[in-house]
This record gives sequence, C-alpha cells and structure tokens, in this order.
Amino acid sequence: MLLFAASIVIAGTLAACGGSAASPASDASGSAAPIAVPIAVLGTENFYADLLSQVGGDRVRATSLLNDPNADPHAYESSPQAAAAVADAKLVIVNGIGYDDFMQRLLAASPDANRIVIDVQQLLGLASDANAHVWYDPATMARVAAAAAAALARLDPADAADFAAREQAYVAALAPIEAKIAVLKATYGGAPVAFTEPVAGYVAQAIGLRVLTPPGFQKAVENGTDPPPADVAAQSDLLTGRQVRVLIFNSQVVTPLTQQIRDLAVANGIPVVGMAETMPPAYRTYQDWQLGQLDQLQQALAKGA
Repeated sequence: MLLFAASIVIAGTLAACGGSAASPASDASGSAAPIAVPIAVLGTENFYADLLSQVGGDRVRATSLLNDPNADPHAYESSPQAAAAVADAKLVIVNGIGYDDFMQRLLAASPDANRIVIDVQQLLGLASDANAHVWYDPATMARVAAAAAAALARLDPADAADFAAREQAYVAALAPIEAKIAVLKATYGGAPVAFTEPVAGYVAQAIGLRVLTPPGFQKAVENGTDPPPADVAAQSDLLTGRQVRVLIFNSQVVTPLTQQIRDLAVANGIPVVGMAETMPPAYRTYQDWQLGQLDQLQQALAKGA
C-alpha cells in the first residue's frame, strides 16, 4: 500500500451550517420543528459519490457526473444538468491528476464561498504525471473518507459525531479488500501480467504483480493515441508467447487496438480480467465493486498458472 500525507483542499470559506430549514413538522410535544434539508454533495466520479453517501448517510444528497460504465470518462462533455448539479453542491470531490479537468470550469462558472472542494490529487500530494486511477488503492479512499467527514462536520456541526462514526464504518468496510490483496500477494506476488492501460496500476503494485506491457503502450492507449509500432509488437509477443498469466483489460475504454489485444489473449488461452474506471451499476458500493474485481482477478491468476 502507498502511504499518503492527508490534507484537505478547501475552496472558499468553510461555512459552519447545517442544511437549510424546510416546512415545519410537529415534534413529540406538538410544537413545530424544522426538517433539515439534506446537504447537496457531488462526487465527480460515482465511487466518490458513493463514499459521500456512506459517510453522510441521510444528511446528504449525493450525485455524480462520471457514472456511465459504457462511456469513456476521458471523453466526457459537460451539460446544463451537470452545471446545475455543481452549482447546487456544498461539497465536491474531484480526482485531479488531469482526470476530471472539466470540473475546474464548472466550479468557476458557479462560484460559492461556502462550497468545500476536496481535490484528491492535492490531498495525496501527487504530481501531475502520477497514475490518475488512485481509487484503486484502498488507502486513498480511507484518506478521502476522513477528509469528507471533516468537511461535512464543518458544514453540519450538529451531526459531526454521526459523520465520524460513518467514516469509521466506511474504513472498516475497506478491510476485506486489503485482506484480499494480502492473500493475492502471498499467492501470486511476482506473477507476470499485461495491461491494456494502467487502470489497475495501484492494486497491481500492492499485490506485487509484474506488469510486462511496455509503458509506452499503456500511456498511449490511456491518452487515446497510437502506441509506437515496436510497443504494439512487444505487447503482442507477450500474448502469443504466453509470457503473462493474465491480461487486465480496461472494460470501459475499448478501441479497435485494445479489442485486438483482448482477442489475441483469448486466442492464446490467457485469461482476461476487465477492470472499469467507474463503478458499474451491478455493484452496491465501492467496497463490493473492488472485492468483486479482485475475486475475478484471483480466479484468472489461478487459471492462468
């Protein structure tokens, strides 16, 4: 696991306020009591929105912009609905590292002195050329959960204890993921694998897998450009020569080249594991999603032995 320094990046002044009051309701004594309106929060990517839902509970109304498992997040184009969601949000999580740069324009278009923005890149102290898929490290999500709980407590001090308890529950639910990674490392550490692009780079590093795909191939596919012919040939040789046990395939960004690589792996009897960039609707939580993918990876590594 990577150890990251935790910090929170705040846009504007932090407002110590709960949700605004709605229509009154009667309490046990019969007197009117205000009903708290949930805080509008936004996770640019749906796994960050899921984190906000888990930490905020019924005190938040979470939305996300990148949530289509069949769409390339890098090709996202904002809409009036997205702009409205950003304008309403009192707490926003952005990934940074060039992954969701469009958010800077949306945030600038609707300035709010009371909005809190958690920039995960800055939270983790990462350089601009780091692997952007930081959510594949459970340690990242624990840091983000702590930042989210602190931000929500500033927005709604009365519920700070509940946010803290929910944060601890969220972190506790990450433990099975870390346990599964430990099992995979003990069993398959050092196993050679290939990538179409470095979506699963952090978890592969944590397991100790040896990624044999040329870095130039991975980076070109990630950037939507053509890899150097020598790198394409080297990647193909890994598969035709059965030099890797598994191909880890970005199931959300499919191009003619990556489909060709996937087909080549299948033709040579190499198991393929799809790993997505956003949480598919089949999974209820981030934790379920990550465990499901790790289970598939475990089965593929065993089959590719």
